[in-house]
Amino acid sequence: MFQSDSFQRLMANLYIAVDAVVANRVRSLLTALGIIFGVAAVIAMLAIGNGAQQEILNQIKLVGVNNIVIKPIVEQEEEKLNEEANGKKEKKKFSPGLTVRDMHSIEEAVPGLNKLSPEIILETNAIRKGLRRSAKLVGVQPSYFEIYDFQFIEGRIFNEEQLKLGLPVCIIGAGIKSKFFPTEDPIGKYIKVGAQWLIVVGVLRERSVSTASISKLGIRDFNMDIYTPLQTVLIRYENRDLITVDALREANRKGRGMIFISGATAEDDAKKKNYHQLDRLVIQVKTTESMQPTAEIISRLLQRKHYEVIDYEIEIPELLLKQQQRTNDIFNYVLGAIAGISLLVGGIGIMNIMLASVLERIKEIGLRLSIGAKKSDVVQQFLFEAVMISGTGGVIGVVLGITLAYFVSSIAKIPTIISFSSVVLSFGVAATVGLIFGIAPARKAAQQDPIASLRYE
Repeated sequence: MFQSDSFQRLMANLYIAVDAVVANRVRSLLTALGIIFGVAAVIAMLAIGNGAQQEILNQIKLVGVNNIVIKPIVEQEEEKLNEEANGKKEKKKFSPGLTVRDMHSIEEAVPGLNKLSPEIILETNAIRKGLRRSAKLVGVQPSYFEIYDFQFIEGRIFNEEQLKLGLPVCIIGAGIKSKFFPTEDPIGKYIKVGAQWLIVVGVLRERSVSTASISKLGIRDFNMDIYTPLQTVLIRYENRDLITVDALREANRKGRGMIFISGATAEDDAKKKNYHQLDRLVIQVKTTESMQPTAEIISRLLQRKHYEVIDYEIEIPELLLKQQQRTNDIFNYVLGAIAGISLLVGGIGIMNIMLASVLERIKEIGLRLSIGAKKSDVVQQFLFEAVMISGTGGVIGVVLGITLAYFVSSIAKIPTIISFSSVVLSFGVAATVGLIFGIAPARKAAQQDPIASLRYE
């Protein structure tokens, strides 16, 4: 009986609070504006932050985990400038370029390595059944597919015989399959890549690669690549480490000081600038902590083997991405602090308006107390009003925040992920702010003297 009476009093106080909020709906809405924008800011901020974090994690998967990437570059011009400054000519140093021998030297001399993956990338064309399309032929070893966590939907990886003998086989990406084998099983079929016919032995699962990732990380669209054993490229296509007749003629022509101005010769010169056997060398280390010291050891080793010629660059993409993630986290903390300040300001606004409401409703409070209402009833009424205002503001803020997140995603092309926890957190904070900042006005209302309140003008 006592519990039933308490419940009825509680519901009666709730009803009075609802009636008061509805009767002053405009003022209640204005009071809740701080909560609305604070909650919306929290949800939008967390959505943008989660989206950015997910994009960085996807990029880390694309570049691999704990990878050091060595790329060949053209020889630096520092030596030539020094020659002009000193007024004398020094013999130009020779570098063999980035080769398979460098890979073996690194594998033997550097401890703590997990896998090494050399790559030779050739711009070529793929032809089948009258369909021709530009494509990239990538000479790799099986470690390449392990480092980048490629999955096969058909076929298998290269076997030992194909790798050692450089047999004409290939593994194609999902995009190549859809272009050249849209309605048939490609395994065992031929596709002409450049001047060679290659047998398809495997098909890779499709990998989603955004345009932003391609431009930022310098990676290719893996779905449109054709992979063949490294030895196949060196034997059947191109080995830039070999001294060819064309190379000797070029060296002889330059030695005689002959100059050709024709467009064809200029194009040939541009092609012959790349003397590196490998176009990329990816080295996976066992631990993240050893990546930087390992990169320094590799740099010193290559500098010695290339005779002090800096014709390579060493990158650690994962560390760059983690630094970017750290920057995003700091940015999210700043946004979170701003959103928290908005909620705090909203709570102070609720307290101020509720205190003003107490002064406006002194007669109402005195009347309730004089006809038998307890001080706890008045406290409950004003607490209910404060929580209702903040709760309603929280609901509107959640809707506004979700809308804002989708708006930012569509306009600015920024990925956003709205999590259920962020919605619950922001709404819970809004309700808590209303409860905390509603206590002072509620207690002030309950402390009113009924007789003085009825006489108040």
